[in-house]
Amino acid sequence: MKIFHCDHCGNLAFFENTQCVQCGHLLAFLPDLMEIGSLESGSAGADSVWRSPLAAARPGYRLCANYQQAQVCNWAIDAADPQALCPSCQLTRIIPDLDVAGHREAWYRLEAAKRRLVYTLMNLRLPIAPKHGNDNGLAFEFLADAADGTPPVMTGHEGGIITINLAEADDAERERRRCALGEPYRTLLGHVRHEVGHYYWNRLIEGTDRLDGFRALFGDERSDYGEALQRHYTGGPAPDWASRFVSAYASAHAWEDWAETWAHYLHITDTLETAAACGVSLRPRRRDEPSLARVPASAGTAAGTFDQLIASWYPLTYVLNNLNRGLGVPDAYPFVLSPPAVEKLRFVHDTIARAGL
Repeated sequence: MKIFHCDHCGNLAFFENTQCVQCGHLLAFLPDLMEIGSLESGSAGADSVWRSPLAAARPGYRLCANYQQAQVCNWAIDAADPQALCPSCQLTRIIPDLDVAGHREAWYRLEAAKRRLVYTLMNLRLPIAPKHGNDNGLAFEFLADAADGTPPVMTGHEGGIITINLAEADDAERERRRCALGEPYRTLLGHVRHEVGHYYWNRLIEGTDRLDGFRALFGDERSDYGEALQRHYTGGPAPDWASRFVSAYASAHAWEDWAETWAHYLHITDTLETAAACGVSLRPRRRDEPSLARVPASAGTAAGTFDQLIASWYPLTYVLNNLNRGLGVPDAYPFVLSPPAVEKLRFVHDTIARAGL
């Protein structure tokens, strides 16, 4: 994530902000510019047009309907766009029942995570389109467990539809599930990054000339998926999983290995882009400690080289984890990347770079 500033007064602004805390101007993310911009009203009424100093020559913007009406979004769209929803909100086709206590707050958290995902996908120039009217499109369904004893909602992906159980937006419940499954890491952003990896396997790997290379690294996805998951949950991962996979769950099946590696790649690129925008550098007192002259701006995008990305990532995780330990909280990045896992990340990098050409 890049660092944003209010273009009206120059004050620091964050990706989720809706108002500048210094000058009070309304703020919105402008997808066409990939920037947070200040807005000034250009017309009144339900279809208010807003002007941005960043796009003085444009006809203006309208606020996403989920910004204007539900306050769960902070994106704007071109005033000439017939869509009422921004590119991120268009991907959501089922929202929770907002009459139920806590559902609106949970919906906001899910949309906030999805907007960060969509920003990264746009930044990497990956193909992304809503499911309606597009067989290759993507859709999100945010569903809550029913109270009538029916089976719980399963978070997952099928045919371009990503389903997220609303309970994952509850920090306490998500932590309970993380502990029950013995996972080192479980977040809403991690969920959507993982599940969208399955979607992009269908878009970028299946039926393409990259399938053989995928199988050579990740394994044969044609092996029975249900049986593989059953083995994983009953017998656990192989004792040596850490020497070949980015996570224990990645060892369950080739599809999960891809999705976990994909999610890790998005973790890495987003964090490196932020570090580069902040001007992060590491200058240790001892020569044998990790150092980093400065994270290059291209390290957080597919345009940079993979070796450059990894060379920046190792020292950055060293300082991130040490800072977290100083605060008494778990490591920000509780993983160790083995050489085979790094080569899988390279494959993801090359796949994304090719898709964005």
